[in-house]
Amino acid sequence: MAKSVRKIVLSQSRDIPFNRLVLSQSNVRRIKAGVSIEELAQDIARRTLLQSLTVRPVLDEGGAETGVFEIPAGGRRYRALELLVKQKRLARNAPVPCVIRTDGLAEEDSLAENVQRAPLHALDQFRAFRDMSEKGMSEDEIAAAFFVSVQVVKQRLRLAAISPALLDVHAEDGMSLDQLMAFAVNPDHERQQQVWQAVQRSHNKEPYYIRRLLTEGAVRASDKRAQFVGIEAYEAAGGDIIRDLFQQDDGGWLQEPMLLDRLVAEKLEREAGNIRSEGWKWVEVAVDFPYGHIYGLRRISGESVLMTDEEQAAAEALRAEYERLEQEHSDVDVLPEGIDQRLGEIETALAELDERPVQYDPDEVARAGAFVSIDASGALRVERGYVRPEDEPAVPQAEGEVDAERSAIPAATSASGDKTEGQTGTSANTEEPDQEEGIKPIPDRLMTELTAYRTLALRDALAGDPDVAFLAALHALCLKLFYRYTPESCVDIDAKSVVFGSQAPGLGDATIAKSVDERHRQWSEQLPRDSAELWDTLATFDRDSRDALFAHCIALSVNAVYEPWNRRPRALGHADRLAEAVGLDIAAAGWTPTVDNYLGRVTKARILQAVREARGETAAQLIEHLKKGEMAERAQELLAGTGWLPEPLRTPGQAISTTSVDVESDQVSRSDSIGEDTKPAEREAARPGAEHPAEDDAILTDEPLVAAE
Repeated sequence: MAKSVRKIVLSQSRDIPFNRLVLSQSNVRRIKAGVSIEELAQDIARRTLLQSLTVRPVLDEGGAETGVFEIPAGGRRYRALELLVKQKRLARNAPVPCVIRTDGLAEEDSLAENVQRAPLHALDQFRAFRDMSEKGMSEDEIAAAFFVSVQVVKQRLRLAAISPALLDVHAEDGMSLDQLMAFAVNPDHERQQQVWQAVQRSHNKEPYYIRRLLTEGAVRASDKRAQFVGIEAYEAAGGDIIRDLFQQDDGGWLQEPMLLDRLVAEKLEREAGNIRSEGWKWVEVAVDFPYGHIYGLRRISGESVLMTDEEQAAAEALRAEYERLEQEHSDVDVLPEGIDQRLGEIETALAELDERPVQYDPDEVARAGAFVSIDASGALRVERGYVRPEDEPAVPQAEGEVDAERSAIPAATSASGDKTEGQTGTSANTEEPDQEEGIKPIPDRLMTELTAYRTLALRDALAGDPDVAFLAALHALCLKLFYRYTPESCVDIDAKSVVFGSQAPGLGDATIAKSVDERHRQWSEQLPRDSAELWDTLATFDRDSRDALFAHCIALSVNAVYEPWNRRPRALGHADRLAEAVGLDIAAAGWTPTVDNYLGRVTKARILQAVREARGETAAQLIEHLKKGEMAERAQELLAGTGWLPEPLRTPGQAISTTSVDVESDQVSRSDSIGEDTKPAEREAARPGAEHPAEDDAILTDEPLVAAE
């Protein structure tokens, strides 16, 4: 005969008035964590109590029930109910659903309630948020209901919207939450699955690599083309933008690069049309011009338009208001928001008034042109008033100069070997006696002999006059660097200015490039338009001006660029000596190591070496476990402001200063799975398999809620 199985009898449950309940000291939880009592009270007021309290009867000395019940499991819910009673939102004798336990120990009840529950999988939470959204709850309502920010809700909804196939992979622990977050950057399910297949075949499965594949071909919103057109204009034209809700993305990625290029070209052409209407002979348009594109072109000078009486009065009134506001608030450390905003408006208005338009000579405008492009910040860049050599007006020659030029030209011979009209049949090298009809040109051979003697005499004389020698060298350099297609100097000095456009993109927007260009422009305005007048102009300069111009010309000829096809070890070595002589400091000149210009383009060993040299061994150890992309980004933060330079940029004799890093305050942080404004407990619970206590009152959140304080 089969043995009967003993049936389990569940604990009795009933409603007990709130004023008959007290907290138990047998609760095993002693540390506060999870949702605050205030937030839990608000949730109970919204949804009522979703989970019963576990209570035990309080007995008197004789073992009889006193009618009072203690709570070993559910203390936080009791505190929340107590707060509602104090706020008079709940009656003191309101019935509370309770499960009455008499067997075992109270500590066992408290421990079991928190340990025997499995944490909610992060994916289940994301899908629950999605279901509530599909049923009509707004993001703001969901955020208010679960005491999280709207940004956290957006993040969870974005994760729930990833390809179902990838969500299944994550549910089976085939993909980490960090990897899943990376796939959220691109909403295209087909593209997500393609990238996942590619990642599975690759040795690199890091989140940053997944993001790179998903945004491949897209244009960052911080790109100067996007800034020039404007994100609103791009979206109005039908362009899509994808955003990364889990890390800084600088505004996202523009998905239609061809559309963006078309919008850029159209806007540039409209701006160029406005410039053409000013009367310039030509206008060249490009997104960017290579550095040095204006060298050899003469720039015409104009005159700034003076302020009108009304503009001058307005400027004076603005300055007076600015001084008055500053004086009135000179004793406060932080200006009121309204005053600070007004001061900023005044500064902007004064800057607009001070930036005067320039008027040019109409005749000069008719032969000059302008370059229209985009600067590094995405603003329109217009470079006006450049004259090409072929557009320069012809310079009339004096009669004596024409005769001298003709006398120096040898007799020309036609392609057939016949002499041109007016020539005799004698050889050009044969000396002929004077004929009755006039004096013939000096024969070429004699001219060569005579000028050779004169050249030797010039060398000897010039060597004895350093001032004139310096002037002659300066004249030759200026002819090469400020003029084109001009007669050569008799001083055979060649000066070349290297164009860096292909070696260093965007170099023209650097501060040092702007400094060099501005200095070149200022000298161009001081030199004559006609190269024939250059000597006389240089002769009028004082010694300091000549020295400064000479230094500028020599500086333009410096070429310390490494080229793999043109190895010049001695020239690069001389660049070190030159840098040491002038005390060159590249860090002070504005260069700092970033992911784009160095760290992302070298090996991990070099990244660690850089951090070790600048911040010490401790800082290097903090990042040595990271993958290449994350290591480069973290190294950029660590090297900022240290003045560290790679070997090619260092000046001999300059030491590298090392700054130690505090291990406690400078730990490398992992990507946040839910967002920066999510509570630490939420982030812990979002990881698959993370252990945390039970979720009191069935609140759909991954924050651990404790039973008692």
